[in-house]
Amino acid sequence: MAFEPFMQLLRGIQGRRAQGIGGIQNSHQMAYLRHLQKEINKEDAMHVPLNGLNVVVFDIETTGFSPEKGDSILSIGAIKMCGAKMLEEQEFYSLIQYDKEIPPNIVQLTGITNEQVSTAPPLADILIKFFEFIGDSTLVAHHATHERTFMQFASAKLFKTSFKHRIVDTSFLYKIVEPHFQNVALERLCEHNGIPIVDRHNALGDAKMTAMLWSIYLEKSLKIGCETLNDVYNYFARM
Repeated sequence: MAFEPFMQLLRGIQGRRAQGIGGIQNSHQMAYLRHLQKEINKEDAMHVPLNGLNVVVFDIETTGFSPEKGDSILSIGAIKMCGAKMLEEQEFYSLIQYDKEIPPNIVQLTGITNEQVSTAPPLADILIKFFEFIGDSTLVAHHATHERTFMQFASAKLFKTSFKHRIVDTSFLYKIVEPHFQNVALERLCEHNGIPIVDRHNALGDAKMTAMLWSIYLEKSLKIGCETLNDVYNYFARM
């Protein structure tokens, strides 16, 4: 599989950025990077049994909701899972450099201060480390549109390529199990399932709570006959 060459190329890009040369150097490298991004998806997770599926559950905190209008990622948190088991020793968390003033309401919501992000690593460096952490796993996020939008924007801006990783939205699981729930907030789902709300609006804290929800609803999905992601999507399409 082409994942390791892909990571070697990203490290090379990171090195050139650090030296001030900047970006991908020619069209051949850009084409190669896009090709390797596609290679990551060839191992289709859709048919892997859910109880053995490797996922990375992640969350981001941002300055707002619109990267195209200048909003930025302030932190990324993630934890690995195999099936319904959370691998607590395999976590990822980092603040991300931001050279503007964080809106006061975001400081209050997340607890992230301007001082903290002023000395944090740049987004390009953290994304490369995050890609290394993900490996070949499938990504999971709660109401994933937010994460997908920022990841796609950052990948296009920093690496001149599309963000190709699959992100599975938790709503596909909880809606097939409890169809009366529609776009339910993370804390409400946690309360409904008896999950303590800890470190809300901290990227790693939210990722851990999302992982607990994924575990619960994965087990419930298996009980209604969904053994793979393909089964989940087919079940959802029939609702």
